[in-house]
Amino acid sequence: MDANWIIPAFVMIDTLMEHLEHQSDPRAQVPDSAIVTVAGVAAKDFAHHHERAVQVMNGMGYLSGRISVSRCTRRLHALRDWLAFIAVTVGELLTQGAVFVLDSRPAPVCRRARARRCRKVRGRAYCGYCSAKNEQCFGWRLHLIGTPQGAPVTFQRAPAGFHDLTPIHQLAFARPEGARLFGDKAYNAAADEQTIQAETGVRLVPGRKATMGPHAWVLDDWELREDRHTIETVNRQLAKMGRERLHARTNSGLELKVHASLIALAFTNVD
Repeated sequence: MDANWIIPAFVMIDTLMEHLEHQSDPRAQVPDSAIVTVAGVAAKDFAHHHERAVQVMNGMGYLSGRISVSRCTRRLHALRDWLAFIAVTVGELLTQGAVFVLDSRPAPVCRRARARRCRKVRGRAYCGYCSAKNEQCFGWRLHLIGTPQGAPVTFQRAPAGFHDLTPIHQLAFARPEGARLFGDKAYNAAADEQTIQAETGVRLVPGRKATMGPHAWVLDDWELREDRHTIETVNRQLAKMGRERLHARTNSGLELKVHASLIALAFTNVD
């Protein structure tokens, strides 16, 4: 835990909620902005273990009053819409520049062998495959667009069985005109590249396979090699936060932890 991270994160969250005229319950010793900060700290330092985060922050005096783990969990679930809003808002503030990187990684809800007994999601659409790890997964895939510095800009959760190109049109729509999206070889599709550029003005620049020709723009290959490694660093950060082992009983709980991870990632990598 780092006070140089916790205090600025709390100030930004508290300021945003205050500007939007959010008021915490006057009976609460700990404000709602601190509860959201606890979720971010739990994601960043404790792999989403909220009990440890609450106990450590209580013990080190980061909270304005005492709060039990169960009370913090209930309040956090009541504030799950705020976590989603903050994750989206921070991403919109970071939408600057002309270069972005994108990738997708699994966010499984259970082991593939237990898919038949899973109650959170059902169906073959959630049965996916991760080529990077050469393993099957069951649940969701997190599609993420970030800056070359590693700050997440926009994201979307889709069933793990969907192709990587499925949400790209929607994710590219909010990018500035003339921007470039650098991705890996899974995003190769000439028709989609042309459609995205015609509809949004954004160029999708995937890594070419060995049997394909180079990009039409000479600098694309060079910039792809320079900036593409950033998203791999982001994936390692999310993996360290426990993205691939999110223990949640409900889909809303899983979504809450994903948003907390993105908030923690944004406050960590933002310049």
